Amino acid sequence: MRFLFGVLGPVAAWDGAGGAIALKGPRHRAVLARLIVARRRVVPVRRLAEDLWTEPPADAVGAIRTFVAALRRSLEPERPPRAPARLLVTEGPGYALRADPGAVDAWGFERAVAAAAALPPEDAFVRLDEALEWWRGPAYAECADEPWARAERSRLTELRLHAVERRAEARVALGLAAEAAADLDAHVAEHPWREDAWRLLALALYRSGRQGDALAVLRRARALLAEQLGVDPGPRLRGLEADILGHAAHLDPGPAGAAGRVWARTAAAYDRTVPSGARARLESTVGLLRSLAVTGGSGLQTARRHRVAAITAAEELADAELTARVIGAYDVPAVWTRVDDPEQAAQVVAAAERALATLPPGGHEAARARLLATIALESRGTRAARGPQAARQAEELARRLDDPALLAFALNATFMQTFHHAGLAPRRDAIGAELIALSARHGLTTFEVLGHLVRLQARSALADFAGADRHAAAADRLAERHELPLVGVFTRWYAALRLDATGDATEAAAEAAYRSAAARLDGAGMPGLERGLLPLALLCLRTRRTLPVRSSPHNDPHTDPHTDRHTDWGPYAPWVRPLALLAQDRRDEAAAALREAPDPPRDLLFEALWCLTARAAVAVGDRETMERAHRELTPAAAELAGAGSGLLTLGPISAYLSDLATALRHPGPGRR
Repeated sequence: MRFLFGVLGPVAAWDGAGGAIALKGPRHRAVLARLIVARRRVVPVRRLAEDLWTEPPADAVGAIRTFVAALRRSLEPERPPRAPARLLVTEGPGYALRADPGAVDAWGFERAVAAAAALPPEDAFVRLDEALEWWRGPAYAECADEPWARAERSRLTELRLHAVERRAEARVALGLAAEAAADLDAHVAEHPWREDAWRLLALALYRSGRQGDALAVLRRARALLAEQLGVDPGPRLRGLEADILGHAAHLDPGPAGAAGRVWARTAAAYDRTVPSGARARLESTVGLLRSLAVTGGSGLQTARRHRVAAITAAEELADAELTARVIGAYDVPAVWTRVDDPEQAAQVVAAAERALATLPPGGHEAARARLLATIALESRGTRAARGPQAARQAEELARRLDDPALLAFALNATFMQTFHHAGLAPRRDAIGAELIALSARHGLTTFEVLGHLVRLQARSALADFAGADRHAAAADRLAERHELPLVGVFTRWYAALRLDATGDATEAAAEAAYRSAAARLDGAGMPGLERGLLPLALLCLRTRRTLPVRSSPHNDPHTDPHTDRHTDWGPYAPWVRPLALLAQDRRDEAAAALREAPDPPRDLLFEALWCLTARAAVAVGDRETMERAHRELTPAAAELAGAGSGLLTLGPISAYLSDLATALRHPGPGRR
């Protein structure tokens, strides 16, 4: 939705094309804000003067007229001289802003929240989610201390909190309880006195299968209210606790309407009709697992576990064609370059290789292509030479067969094998573009989402955040329409990256955004992405802003503030350790740790980890490592380090190359 005036954040104005209008100085913005607060009513000039100055100057009226004249020129640049203003009008003793009801973001927000109250959960969620995106910061941000703005700011803030809670309520009603719980957990931490937020969080946890956590939340709420306010929880909180303890039937979401009834009847009919030992059951199971995997949370983990069991069952039947179909039918799109369970992935690769070897000669090309694509996908992030070869073969077969779904799967495999050297963001961008076009033509929704996420990553690497924004928005729209909650994990992380990379936020704000994004990983079922990611993102944030290394992501008072030995760096520890040791002035140990660190894995964080390595190498004067870092990073000189992940960044790679070149030319004392 396009507005002309914005007060949900800093006061702003935009032209019809969405371009920002320069509003000159703070007094001009204050005049505009004061007129928006008046809601199309006239504000007398003298009242404006009293509101703009604690002690109005002698020429206050003249100054206000000057401000108004400048605003009119900005807001209506094509108005002929002496023609009456149509927007900021003079009327009686003062001025009024005759903006249409839909021209101010705050007014649109109010209408959206009111309209959502009468909508079914699915529509209400979409309406509220869109409306909450209009917020760019605190309402009337520049006018926080102005008495005339105080009531309006409070009202809008309360309305936003209400909208956040109603959006979460809609999410719970739609069966997306785990996602709602992640958002609500952050919400109650910021606004602990909102009883309805505590109630919704407990309900979301209960419906996510986390009864113990739900009861713990209610106990926290009770203790907080008693200790800080001296009051007991209200009847809704007390009633929910009793219902959870009694496993009240109304707390469990039942089959939703017609869709739920169709599902229940069809499943029962299938169970009655298809014999329990039928091979068709294996193929049907894989189809269900494929759908289950994209639901996130326990669904993804359950799908992975049962997938291996299905493959094992197929192999026991000694039917190579069936085994190939069971393995290849699990074409779940993958965007992260580190597998969640390496042991399981190795089992799948081995089974796919066996199936390839035992398929009868002649024909079965589609099955072969799917097996090859599976090998390429499941061997991502490893140094196995088979992966790139399998990806090339799968793509060649898919193109020859002219099978859109097979080609989309093969392109996913190709994407996963485009990390053999740095600087390949343009190549991945092209793969994402083909995925989007192919999938949109043939209704391959999950692969269309994948294409947008791939392009989000690539455009971020190339510092094209406007382009990345478009792909994030497109992915979110598809995810909401097709119930793909895991997409939000990546788009919210991207939002934190963007906030950090563009320099539009303080360190504290950027850190808060990363923490909020990390909260969405809780229960998402992606340990390959989750472990160590938040500490790494915060380290990159501080490193890029030339702040002291602070390893702790939790501000643990029992931890050394310089190197936080309690931090779980996950798979990134070898490349962080030298910097952590340098922060403690343990230079010799840092140099030893740097020598022991392996080359970074060739994945989405390849360039970021090389930049950390380069920084440590320059600090300890390790010339050999500096030369290797310079060689590895040079192909990516035009990219932002780490931004290709869509999750974090260390800034321009060119800056690290420059530091390396300088250090190599002028090694300095003590460097070797």
